[in-house]
Amino acid sequence: MKEAALDDQYDNFPEIKRSEVLKFVDWIHAQPHISDRFSEGEALHFFHACRYSMEVAKQVLDTNLTARTHLDEFFVNLDCERPEIRRAMRTVSIVPLPGATPEGYRVILAKLDDLNTSNYNFADVMKLYCMVFDFWMYEDGIQPGHLIVIDLKGTSLGHVARIGLLQMKKFLFYLQEAAAIRLIGFHFINIVPFMDKILALMTPFMKKELSTVLHMHSDLNEFYKFVPKDMLPKEYDGQVEETSLAKEIYYKKLLDNREEFLEFETRHQVNEKLRPGKAKNASDLFGIEGNFKKLDID
Repeated sequence: MKEAALDDQYDNFPEIKRSEVLKFVDWIHAQPHISDRFSEGEALHFFHACRYSMEVAKQVLDTNLTARTHLDEFFVNLDCERPEIRRAMRTVSIVPLPGATPEGYRVILAKLDDLNTSNYNFADVMKLYCMVFDFWMYEDGIQPGHLIVIDLKGTSLGHVARIGLLQMKKFLFYLQEAAAIRLIGFHFINIVPFMDKILALMTPFMKKELSTVLHMHSDLNEFYKFVPKDMLPKEYDGQVEETSLAKEIYYKKLLDNREEFLEFETRHQVNEKLRPGKAKNASDLFGIEGNFKKLDID
C-alpha cells in the first residue's frame, strides 16, 4: 500500500495548516489506546473530513477506531484470502472510478455480478466495500468530496431479505458518524419497483444530512448531471473499462497487498484495556448521539 504523497495533498489544499495537523498527530500519539503507528496522512483525512475542527476530528477519529474494533462483521478479519471475502469478490463489483466530476468529486460504484441470492451476504459485501474504500483513500489522499453510487440492476427481494436491520444500522452509523470523507452524494441507479422496501431498511437510521444527499435515478440521463457519462464504465455508455475488468484489477491490488492490509487493520483498532476512563463496547457506540460529524449538503 503506497500512501498518497503528503506534500501534494497540502499543495492541493493550501487552506490546511500542516502545523495544526501535526498537533492533531501529537494528540493521537498521546492517546494510550490508539496505535502509535497512526500516520500523518491518515490523520489528515480526519482533519479534512471534519472541516479543520480539531475537536470534531478527535471525536470522529476515536469513534472510527472504536467502530473498527467492535463492529466485527465489517472491520475485523480483513484477510482477502478468506473464503467469505473471495465469495463477496465474485458476487459484487466495487470499483473506484478514474477521474473526477467537474467539481473535483471522486466516485465509487458498486453493482451485483452474481444474481444468485444465496451467494449474497450483506455483511461480507460491506466488509469488502470498506476494504476497497480504505485502500482507495489511502492511495488517493484527501479529495474535495466523494460520491457513492449503487447500481440496483439485478437486485431482487431475495437480496433485500438477506439484509439484517441491525447490520444496516451499524453500517449507516459508521458512514454518518465515523467515515473520514466528505460525502457529497449517495446515488441509487436503475432503481427497482420495491425501492420502498430498501428505503424502509435505511430510513430509521438516516439523519437529515444523509437523506438530503440521497438520490434515486430511474433515468440515467438524470444521473449524468451528477456524474458525467464519460467518467462511467462502458456498460453505462461511458468511456471507462467495464466494471468486470476494473474490479479484477482492483481486487488484485487488495490481494497483492494482503499483509499490509492486515497491518492496516490492527493499526486502526483501539486497545480498550488502555483507554483512559471506562472501556467501550459495541452498545456504547450506538449510544453516541450523532452530533460529531455532519455530512456535506453543498
